[in-house]
Amino acid sequence: MISFILMVNKQGQTRLSSYYEWMDMQERVALESEIIRKCLSRSELQCSFLEYRGFKVIYRRYASLFFIVGTKADFDVRVKGIASDSDNYENELGMLEFI
Repeated sequence: MISFILMVNKQGQTRLSSYYEWMDMQERVALESEIIRKCLSRSELQCSFLEYRGFKVIYRRYASLFFIVGTKADFDVRVKGIASDSDNYENELGMLEFI
């Protein structure tokens, strides 16, 4: 089950955050800043999946935005097909419509 979705720009500013499980506001802010920092600091050659604080974090950079999805660590994530399908879109509008 998806726990949260974040949309972040290259400067680390959160553009959209949506949580599907209750979380205290202070915990949200701390979690967001730590995950954003980790995702932005990774190189393009590294895997787009990481585990952090009991969450599986999947992120994808598209243009100047990072799309970050967090699930519970025990949840079986099957998003590789979604990530590879997004490579097949021919233009930016197609990707934005997909998301």
